[in-house]
Amino acid sequence: MQVKTIVYLKCNRSSEVYRPKVYLEDVASVYSSDPAVTATCKALTVYRFTKKNETKAVLSVIHLIALIEKECPNVHVMSVGENDVVVEYMAQPPANDWKQKLKIGLVCAVCFFGTAFTIMAFHNDIEISGVFERIYEMWRGQVDNAISVLEIAYSAGLAAGIVVFFGHIGKMKLTKDPSPIQVSMKNYEKDVDYTVIESAGRNGMELEE
Repeated sequence: MQVKTIVYLKCNRSSEVYRPKVYLEDVASVYSSDPAVTATCKALTVYRFTKKNETKAVLSVIHLIALIEKECPNVHVMSVGENDVVVEYMAQPPANDWKQKLKIGLVCAVCFFGTAFTIMAFHNDIEISGVFERIYEMWRGQVDNAISVLEIAYSAGLAAGIVVFFGHIGKMKLTKDPSPIQVSMKNYEKDVDYTVIESAGRNGMELEE
């Protein structure tokens, strides 16, 4: 009796591809003791985006195992990763795409001015100027209408607190830990992937065979 070669398959939860033809190595990590089997499995075509405006597909690990065993009959596949994979097809944008740069600039502007407006609206709601006047009156016995050390220190502390909270300035990170925005984006991406998988399964669009 011939001993079957074990192929370990670790599927990603989501993958991005920049060409219509999707290979197994694009959506999963593959390992076996036979380098030839590993290379053959990685080169398997698991999906092809052919429909117009089709950008996402959901592949079941059952579909991937069936393709591997069809191509290599003398293997035994062991899945150690996700049960479903969300594959997103992204057309490669041109290097000097001015539309992309314009979108990035608009998003940055909206975030900057929106945050500034929110901070000013919050300070207006709590009447921060009245709080400063009260502090001056308690400390010095009179109201000081000029900008002083208190306003400057408060503004500097607010900026420093934002930098420390988000953990980086531009490309320079203060710590190796993920920033709150990165954690929130990862959780958001995870929720989107699970929603896409559930929707595809409910609508019979998940590729299982």
